[in-house]
Amino acid sequence: MSGLPHSPHALVTGGGRGIGRAIASSLVGAGATVTVLGRNAAVLDEAVNAGAAHFAAVADVANEASLKAAIAGASARKPIDILVANAGSAESAPFAKSDGALFSRMMDVNFMGVVHAIQAVLPGMKDRPYGRIVAVASTAGLKGYAYVSAYAAAKHAVVGLVRSLALEMAGSSVTVNAVCPGFTDTDLVAGSIDNIMKKTGRTREQAIAELSKHNPQGRLITPQEVADAVLWLCGEGAGAITGQAIAVAGGKSSVAKQGRNIKAKEIP
Repeated sequence: MSGLPHSPHALVTGGGRGIGRAIASSLVGAGATVTVLGRNAAVLDEAVNAGAAHFAAVADVANEASLKAAIAGASARKPIDILVANAGSAESAPFAKSDGALFSRMMDVNFMGVVHAIQAVLPGMKDRPYGRIVAVASTAGLKGYAYVSAYAAAKHAVVGLVRSLALEMAGSSVTVNAVCPGFTDTDLVAGSIDNIMKKTGRTREQAIAELSKHNPQGRLITPQEVADAVLWLCGEGAGAITGQAIAVAGGKSSVAKQGRNIKAKEIP
């Protein structure tokens, strides 16, 4: 597998923990200069101190001005060659109780945060000989789930953006892709496990099994597995891979099965 070009600058949103931190650390290991961006300065600084990134930038991806200012600061240090738009959040509610504010929150973080980050890096990236944009979506961007209509709509929007922008950028050196993880062993899923244990009295092993059954391999995805997929897409050898939404989900189908309702906090 072809690696990264010499010392590219990568910016990872939501890079302080979970999937984002695994991606940042993998890019560092492959020779990239990495800036992690997020809302929690202490978490970002810890990632830098641990060697998972070189620089930190504090911003809320839902705040366009804050995000673009932070990216401009990172770009001034070194032009950004790789953008991994990973930051996101999830809320669940029946559609009848999903008001406009909930839809706005899900779209602002999960979709517009991606849009604004791409708009900030693309003008400088598209005229250079190498550029990679990877959005971290979800299997909820490939299929429907009950009770998370706003979240699923936002993740579907990310996949549509990736597919459309890839066509616009096809004449340049920039590729645009998405990875779509299933249930992944992160802080978010740990919260889901605790919630299942609290509400059902199940053991931790039983709660993990409840989530793992969605994966044909019978397990949770690891953050490193998602990071490995992102790292491959960022490699020089993946120059012909663009406009793709790659499921990292153990063979989970993109076709929804009937009769399965996703519960609060059970969101990939």
